[in-house]
Amino acid sequence: MIAGPLTITGGRLVLGDGEPQPGALRCEGGRIVALGDVTPHEGDVVFDARGALVAPGLVDLGVFAIDKPAFHFGGITRAALMPDQGPPLDHPARVRFAAQSGKPDLWVHPLAAATRALEGSDLAELALMRDAGARAVATGRAWIGDSGVMLRLLRYCAMLGLVVVTHAEDAGVTGSAVATAGEVATRLGLPSAPAVAEALAVARDIALAEVSGCHVHFRQVTTASALDLVRTAKARGVQVTAGVTPAHFILSDLELVGFRTFCRMSPPLRSDTDRKAVIAAIADGTIDVISSGHDPRGPEDKRLPFADAEPGMAGAETLLPLTLTLVRDGVISMARAFDLLSASPARLLGVDAGRLAVGTEADLAIIDPVRPWVVDSDKMAASAGNTPFDRRPVEGRVTALFKGGTKID
Repeated sequence: MIAGPLTITGGRLVLGDGEPQPGALRCEGGRIVALGDVTPHEGDVVFDARGALVAPGLVDLGVFAIDKPAFHFGGITRAALMPDQGPPLDHPARVRFAAQSGKPDLWVHPLAAATRALEGSDLAELALMRDAGARAVATGRAWIGDSGVMLRLLRYCAMLGLVVVTHAEDAGVTGSAVATAGEVATRLGLPSAPAVAEALAVARDIALAEVSGCHVHFRQVTTASALDLVRTAKARGVQVTAGVTPAHFILSDLELVGFRTFCRMSPPLRSDTDRKAVIAAIADGTIDVISSGHDPRGPEDKRLPFADAEPGMAGAETLLPLTLTLVRDGVISMARAFDLLSASPARLLGVDAGRLAVGTEADLAIIDPVRPWVVDSDKMAASAGNTPFDRRPVEGRVTALFKGGTKID
């Protein structure tokens, strides 16, 4: 369904650079047709933003479940779905179904499974899945340990023009670890692995990206040593990008005290030194994407002994306000925040969205950046409230959301 003409007035436009600018925005045929000093046309639906931010809808790169209420609460209009489903997204029919599953008020961009059943051995039908709607290829929750398989994957994806989204932990080092090796894991008696497991995986995949010419995106890079590798690779022109979730720039492994299973993550929470390194990497451009890692888990997965609990957090609703803490702290600008949340993931997926520009799709969020609220795991819109940020006061709330110029109620 094509939306009728819409003009949003009285807002502050979040553009690609600089501070938000007062102005209006007009949409027609589901796309932005004018920005700035815009007068509504006769017959337009007029929405008064009343001084709020008018920003691109968030593009969440790498969610594990389609959870519309949580996505809409958080301002997410597009979500890239990880292949770790039941059954995995390793067949064109499953990819095609996933690509249609959210429309019309949410667009799902499936990430094709890199290997059959995500087992890390035989390549899946990547070209057919691309034609069925896959926007990139992903290794899922696991790292492909066989370097020969990974190189074949990267060479094939380079030929197909697909980005490979990879998990960055050497499974041979991590084993069954549930925490990062250090004082906290030792005191709690938790199975742990050294943080270098991430750097080992990143180093190998950078080397293979350089050989193959394929664009590799590390879905989460959470340690200083691995971030240094990404920074150096970018400087010499290797096609690599990196992402992170708010958990790894706000929380450290000190949160594990008390065996809080809502803080059981993959990769696990790191030292405070690594947490600060992530913030520095966001500030200097080493990290390209901030995503939610949305992975709602019910009591059957989380109300268990820490080592038995499943990793993951419900992150869609807190993605925006937690990222805005970096703006308030002076780490990044508002424009940079929405590049991390919207424009950069849209570029990686090859979709014409994620920014306010004439001709792009009218996926828009109206945001009050200083509206206070308290995260409450019992009242979340998500299908499960497994958030490590329970009871945390935050600022920043989406007050209206538009998909293709149509208001989402």
